[in-house]
Parts: sequence; structure tokens; C-alpha cells
Amino acid sequence: MSGPSRPLNPSGLERYYVLTGGRSGPGGGSASSLDVATLIISRAAAVPGMQHEHEEILRRCRDPLSVAELGAHLGLPFNILAVLLADLLDAGRIEARDPIPASGAGRGPDLALLEEVLSGLERL
Repeated sequence: MSGPSRPLNPSGLERYYVLTGGRSGPGGGSASSLDVATLIISRAAAVPGMQHEHEEILRRCRDPLSVAELGAHLGLPFNILAVLLADLLDAGRIEARDPIPASGAGRGPDLALLEEVLSGLERL
């Protein structure tokens, strides 16, 4: 009699190992600067035979999406998602952008922008 049958689809840590090919981080290069606020934008369409998670990233990032939002949609922890994003960055299939910096770092938010937001809210 054989042992207990194993599911065809790995779950938990096994799933992450399979998704990343055993890698635990994105390594060096452009992916090393990724953080949860980094915006990801697709620069190419999915191709046949592409890993499902890579396809999902490309599909969801047609419009800019932060790494945090993408991780929530895909149900993946940051370090696993960073490995997948590094693959797509290296292939030139996505672009990673820093979020829009505050004008004059250290001076606080842009007063004109806050006034525009307040004006818009008052019109609602």
C-alpha cells in the first residue's frame, strides 16, 4: 500500500519554493531597490507558457500598481513577490518607479497641492 497521496498543487512554503525556483530574494540589480511603495507598470503582454503569477502581474499592472497592492491582490508575501518582479524586470516586461516624492524632502507636503485637494473636497 502506498503512503498518503500528495496534492498536485503545492501550498504554503512548498508553493513559494516552486514559484521562485528556490530563490529567497530578488538578488542584486534593479529589483534590490523595490519596496512596498514602488509602482509597477507592465511594459509587455504575457506570452504563452509564461508562469501564471507572471501573467497576473502583467495583467494587473497595466495601470501603475504599488508592490503592496499587488501583493495583496496575489496573496503573496513581499519577498516572494520581489523575486517574481525581479524576473520580469530583468526580462524588460515591467517597469518599477519610485512613488512621486514629496516636493522638497524634509519640508513637508506641498501646500498648493493640499489646497487643491481641500478645494476639491469642499466641492463634493
